[in-house]
Amino acid sequence: MVVSVLEEMRIRSLGVIDDAVVELSPGFTAVTGETGAGKTMVVTSLGLLLGGRADAALVRIGARNAVVEGRIAVPEGSPAVVRAEEAGAELDEGTLLVSRTVSAEGRSRAHLGGRSVPVGLLAELADDLVAVHGQSDQQGLLKLSRQRQALDRYAGYAVAVPLGKYAEAYKRLRAVTSELEEITTRARERAQEADMLRFGLEEIAAVEPRAGEDTELAEEAERLGHAEALASAAAVAHAALAGNPEDPEGVDAGTLVAGAQRALEAVRAHDPALAALTDRIGEVGILLSDVAGELAGYADDLDADPLRLAAVEERRAALNALTRKYGANVTEVLAWAERSAARLTELEGDDERIGELTAERDALRAELGVLAQELSEARAEAAERFAAAVTEELASLAMPHARVSFDIRQTEDPEGVEVNGRTVTYGPSGVDEVELLLAPHPGAPPRPIAKGASGGELSRVMLAVEVVFAGTDPVPTYLFDEVDAGVGGKAAVEIGRRLARLAKKAQVVVVTHLPQVAAFADRQLLVEKTDDGSVTRSGVKVLEGEDRVRELSRMLAGQEDSETARAHAEELLAAARADA
Repeated sequence: MVVSVLEEMRIRSLGVIDDAVVELSPGFTAVTGETGAGKTMVVTSLGLLLGGRADAALVRIGARNAVVEGRIAVPEGSPAVVRAEEAGAELDEGTLLVSRTVSAEGRSRAHLGGRSVPVGLLAELADDLVAVHGQSDQQGLLKLSRQRQALDRYAGYAVAVPLGKYAEAYKRLRAVTSELEEITTRARERAQEADMLRFGLEEIAAVEPRAGEDTELAEEAERLGHAEALASAAAVAHAALAGNPEDPEGVDAGTLVAGAQRALEAVRAHDPALAALTDRIGEVGILLSDVAGELAGYADDLDADPLRLAAVEERRAALNALTRKYGANVTEVLAWAERSAARLTELEGDDERIGELTAERDALRAELGVLAQELSEARAEAAERFAAAVTEELASLAMPHARVSFDIRQTEDPEGVEVNGRTVTYGPSGVDEVELLLAPHPGAPPRPIAKGASGGELSRVMLAVEVVFAGTDPVPTYLFDEVDAGVGGKAAVEIGRRLARLAKKAQVVVVTHLPQVAAFADRQLLVEKTDDGSVTRSGVKVLEGEDRVRELSRMLAGQEDSETARAHAEELLAAARADA
């Protein structure tokens, strides 16, 4: 199977590292060096490449920014490649180039395949590419939630399928319960709101307004209030246009226009232009006659009834009472009434809704209980296999008598869900509390690893768990930072041997201080500082032959030229090669 491989990292101006290149083996790479030499910067660099949090304090003093670049060989069609290409990244002959820059001000930029990308995308790719484990991860394994997650991850689809169904039902139950609580706890407020809406709707219904009625009544009131003036003006205008019967000798516009038309009619035949003007004067006469007729009708139809005016003002007052409360005009009042009627229907249906929600809640709780039981059974089955596999791995890590088991339990809770005849606490991941137990030797009772495991034992349990995962849910690259802390002697040799076996399935990078571990590496990198306290390009080098023996001797005895240490170092290397 072709997997992704982190081939090389270049680190510039990061912590104590000035400019260095880290060349990694596709198998097992051990990173060694004196304490404080900068080995941990390898882990920090990889963390940045994988979207980790940027910190301005990482930038080397005097530098403008720190830069980490990585070259990852990725198989065609892998999830990482697909996601990278979706982001516009380009591959260089099957190699994905990743870079991360952190400025001295703390700003961070990421590039993937030559394309600027969000830092979060690097974190997404990390899930498919690398599993990073350090001492903080060991401490994380002490948390019950992490132990449950580890078991679920190992179980795979057997747990993932019922867990998905359970999570969906749990989410719906939370929504139903929240709505039910909201309705019941706010019953008084909702009743008050319903009364207010009901009063408003009754008040509007009593008036029965029509859309636009307020505008029509305003116009009518204006007309009725000035009826006499309007009638007088219309009469004067009519007389000016059509003449006054009481003054037969008076001159009006209609008579004058008719006289003008007659004067031109006699000569219009002699000039087409004058004929056109004559026609236009005729049109003016017709228009004057029409307007005069409409003015006469307007004056006749004008209603000056004071009773009608009083009725209009009374109606307007009723409408104004509504617009003061429910909208700027009658149209808005009617819109308020429509919305309020819908809301009132909703509020008045609370009792029915409460019944529906209560029934749905009870059904969901029952369903959740069934799914929780199915989930618990799947976890229990997986826990036996997982514990057996980890126990077998511990036997290979110099803990031959250790036994690992899982305690899967539930807590009684009268407000919980019923599972197997018991009412127990439930949450988004089920009803189970999952705890990893360790019995380090025969006769020792199984105890939580937080209480029953020493630092060295916890490191080995962590490694055993990861080796088991490698057989069921592998990732291309494993990075272990001081995973051998608190371990020595035979246990250290067994850890080195197990890491070497893991490296047959995936790339393994280990930052270690133990020669027994480093001896099993396919490639050993030495990180060393120069006299000025920095790590330069020549400060990270691949150790081979005599150089590797000297470094292992230093790690063994603190003396590079000790004959005893050299002999032991050569013996370690020979044993590691024989084991391979």
